[in-house]
Amino acid sequence: MVQVSLKEIETVTQTALMAHGADAFPAAEVARAVAIAESHGNRICGLYYVESYCQQLRSGRVKGDARPDVRTLRSAVVLVDAGYGFAQPAFSYGLPVALDAARQAGVATLGVGKAHTCTSLGYFTEQIALAGMIGIGFTNASPIVAAPGGKTRIIGTNPIAFSVPDGQGGVAMQFDQSTTTVALGKITMAKAAGERIPEGWALDADGNPTTDPEAALAGSLVSIGAYKGWGFGLMAEILAAGMAGGVLSQDVKPLKAPEGAPHDLGQYYIVLDPATGPNFA
Repeated sequence: MVQVSLKEIETVTQTALMAHGADAFPAAEVARAVAIAESHGNRICGLYYVESYCQQLRSGRVKGDARPDVRTLRSAVVLVDAGYGFAQPAFSYGLPVALDAARQAGVATLGVGKAHTCTSLGYFTEQIALAGMIGIGFTNASPIVAAPGGKTRIIGTNPIAFSVPDGQGGVAMQFDQSTTTVALGKITMAKAAGERIPEGWALDADGNPTTDPEAALAGSLVSIGAYKGWGFGLMAEILAAGMAGGVLSQDVKPLKAPEGAPHDLGQYYIVLDPATGPNFA
């Protein structure tokens, strides 16, 4: 087995993105996210998407030269217009502003709108935690989830993430999860590998449980914890689409489509300064 270093992954990814039309800064930011995902064994947010990124850059579906526009709507409300570019550079533009606002007010919000997928949401909340703040993140996605008991796909896998600093420059706790039983990438990877999926992951187009990934992709994924997970998915939908300037999941175009309309997602982050917590001493 050939071992490939994380530095090689990052370098090759950046080179590929730039060769297909991305400017140096967004290419570097996306490449760093890909390498970090691979370092965690998170294959569906790593190299798995690089080919589609390149195709979408070439077709113009993703704007490789987009310049994020950072706006401070109120003293602790930061919004970044990604300009239909990648989410990673847009977040990098807005993060220092949001961190400073949280230090001043104790809490701040950071919205990223008109962005291509952020893939691993925890990649972003982890950066908030590494800066000494508590980070909570939400994003929506293309429609693949029906309401419990239904068949019509209404929302996406709509992940949520939460990262807590350890007070020493590191991360004490973190989770990053879709609000469905499994992420959509697990289904597409199973289909590509010709494998079945476990029962309980998805339903076919008639609303019946299925272990066939192709039938699952034609049907819908199952919310984690049934209606409880559906509720979390709706929460992420309202915050990501409503508060960050994205579009509703029903109007989000497929993630890996090589051409067509932009993916156009929103991400919404809450940045909390632990220093503003209770001190009863």
